[in-house]
Amino acid sequence: MKPRSDTRSSALGTDPLGARNAGSPPVRTPAQARQLVRRTLAALGPVRPSQVEDLLLVTSELVTNAHRHGGGVTGFTLGIERDRVTVSVSDASEKAPLYELREELRPGGFGWPIVLRLCREVTVDTGPDGKTIHAAVPFDR
Repeated sequence: MKPRSDTRSSALGTDPLGARNAGSPPVRTPAQARQLVRRTLAALGPVRPSQVEDLLLVTSELVTNAHRHGGGVTGFTLGIERDRVTVSVSDASEKAPLYELREELRPGGFGWPIVLRLCREVTVDTGPDGKTIHAAVPFDR
């Protein structure tokens, strides 16, 4: 599957990568991605703080990993369903993320395990132009 090159957020709907808001600016940095997530969640009304924090952490880790290992963000979408929020981040690398056991004193390498632990479902679509990681965080209000 070809990775998405769209960098806009999705509107509310049942499709985790549903209709997109044409006016949203491109997401390139973790801070921009977190800001988009915060704005989108604020529009939904009250959301439990723990869910917001989990979603912001997953968002930051995926965007940071796209920069560190994938040559930068080439696409970002946010899909909202009744029981989950799906963050999808695309980059130019065809290599799937690795889950490696790290030495305790060695820095880094903890982002992917954090994403896997906090998400209900994580899928990776790869293609000749890169990959898209879809991470579904449990969500209820």
